[in-house]
Amino acid sequence: MGLKDIGEFGFIRSIRRGCLTRPEGVIQGIGDDAAAFRTDGRLVSLVTTDLLVERVHFLREAISGRDLGHKSLAVNLRDIAAMGGTAREAFVSIAIPDGCELAYLEDIFQGMKDLARKYAVNILGGDTTFSRSDLVINVAVYGVVAENEMLTRAAARPGDVIFCTGCLGDSRAGLHLILENAPADAPELQALLAAHRRPEPHLPEGRLLAAAPGVRAAIDVSDGLSSDLAHIVEESRVGARIYASRLPISDNLRFFCRRFGRSLLDYALSGGEDYTLLLTAAADRADTIAGDFQAAFGRPLAAIGEITDTARMELVGDAGSITPIAPTGWDHFKRP
Repeated sequence: MGLKDIGEFGFIRSIRRGCLTRPEGVIQGIGDDAAAFRTDGRLVSLVTTDLLVERVHFLREAISGRDLGHKSLAVNLRDIAAMGGTAREAFVSIAIPDGCELAYLEDIFQGMKDLARKYAVNILGGDTTFSRSDLVINVAVYGVVAENEMLTRAAARPGDVIFCTGCLGDSRAGLHLILENAPADAPELQALLAAHRRPEPHLPEGRLLAAAPGVRAAIDVSDGLSSDLAHIVEESRVGARIYASRLPISDNLRFFCRRFGRSLLDYALSGGEDYTLLLTAAADRADTIAGDFQAAFGRPLAAIGEITDTARMELVGDAGSITPIAPTGWDHFKRP
């Protein structure tokens, strides 16, 4: 049985099961003209949306439906995490081309449901339509955060410590393996593929950090450290100094770079879609924040640099040399 056999509304009926992970407050989910849910007037509302287009953001033949569904929701959850928020409701729109198997589509939604269940996110609706060429997925997520805990890109101050919540460059290495059709014949390479296909949004990390006194600015590393740090520098009207020796780099990426002759530093600075959080915190609170993070998540919060007043981004090399950092991450309209 295919999509043409059950039609649009049959497809909607088939995917609506399991979309509510947290029914309290939901008045109307999938099945009416609009979703309806109660909100908490004491909290700030957060809304984010991301569009994934076949052959731009993913290759259908190189990713399973479940992984694609997971990633489609994760790219939105990371934005809520970067604001320090709690994700609540999701809306999914999908444009489906001929030849896209029903089983693949159902797997996409199962991947979304699995991730939504992990973070108590409801999938409340969206839209389906026909595409003449490629598969297109758009997800919008609604979240909430207390106003005094909301993190933005514009709050960094000179003297702040720059932290990163996870390793850098793994997703880019996984993408390299896919694009080059390289055999993932080692556990380290399998882990890099998983980092690209099933990135984990740092929602709990974002909530802990947003509630911690002294944390100021934040952004998710989606386009690459150099590009995303530049957004904080620009919005906060500050500068930044990063230390190459302090960048969090996984053993998996070290294995990859040795095997394929790639630069660790290049992947760490320019690799995107790691979904880690980049943040700044007051220096006198940095040790406490890092200690609380370690206790909560069992891994270090990497202190990779400091905010300056120079309006420049600089990299301090292993030998103490200082070179400028240019934004070299992903840009949809300035691709190499």
